[in-house]
Amino acid sequence: MKNRLTVAVLGGGSFGTAIANIIANNGHRTFLWMRDESVARECEQQRENHRYLPGVPLTAGLEVTADLAYAVSASDLIFVSIPSHSFRDVVQRIEPHLKAEAIVISTAKGIEPQGFTLMSQILEQELPHHRIGVLSGPNFAKEIVQHQQTGTVIASEDESVIQCVQKTLRSETFRVYANRDRYGVELGGALKNIYAIICGMAAALGAGQNTQAMLLTRSLAEMGRLASSLGADPMTFLGLAGVGDLILTCTSHLSRNYRVGYQLGQGKSLDEVVNGLGQVAEGINTLRQVKQKADELKVYMPLVSGLHGVLFENQQIADVARGLMLGENNFDVEYIGRNI
Repeated sequence: MKNRLTVAVLGGGSFGTAIANIIANNGHRTFLWMRDESVARECEQQRENHRYLPGVPLTAGLEVTADLAYAVSASDLIFVSIPSHSFRDVVQRIEPHLKAEAIVISTAKGIEPQGFTLMSQILEQELPHHRIGVLSGPNFAKEIVQHQQTGTVIASEDESVIQCVQKTLRSETFRVYANRDRYGVELGGALKNIYAIICGMAAALGAGQNTQAMLLTRSLAEMGRLASSLGADPMTFLGLAGVGDLILTCTSHLSRNYRVGYQLGQGKSLDEVVNGLGQVAEGINTLRQVKQKADELKVYMPLVSGLHGVLFENQQIADVARGLMLGENNFDVEYIGRNI
């Protein structure tokens, strides 16, 4: 890998802006692409992303642009930080402009409904001749830009991708760990959003620490069970992209999905909560897809089923909670051949 790369970060949300800042600060030529030309021009001129990271100056040398071809055509490394519902469209648009040797990394934590497709699988389908990877972990952008010590995970089957991303992103406060289970790392990032809604709802209803500990642990069990049935390594969920991201997202008001659950627990309607959020809460869409996939594969996911019942089947929270507690007794930890 060359010492100085040209890097494009696609998506002007909080996380895309945060990692673009790190990359530019590490001395690489860096583009931050935003879809809206007027917003991109304002961020470039004022050197700040007012909407997502107000008060945080953009690193000198970071160029904000709305010209997608310009951002990617010279780039050695591209991070796609686009919400899952727009991910495929943006990837299709960049394909004609990519350098042959360009590496493309997904940072999106969601699932495309058609075919239960993960973002890196979209990269495989749309960019079959490019090296790809996934970046995921317990990474609140607001803390990254405050230089809080943070760990993340780069997952790829290609060692050159892992090394490139580690060298490009590492800093005194941002550490990048390696994993070759791309599917498991990506599933962890998508699935935990569902359980953040559940934990936020429980907190609003006055759940104590015993309850929250139980919810976190059973959530991890469900995540590992589905991932294993889909061919991922359940041990991946013991790392940063699994239990690390789960703990972060399920215990903090900085999490959009936790805030959704908290407001639902306060009695607000789903439409009211989503309309007032102002940002994408991936957990709502992911819940529908995971419930369908779990039913199809006959994977036991009682928390997913319970939340789906509350949000989409007019079930009462109290009735769902009672059913979960009085359900069939099962084993605490599963290794082979047992339901949890």
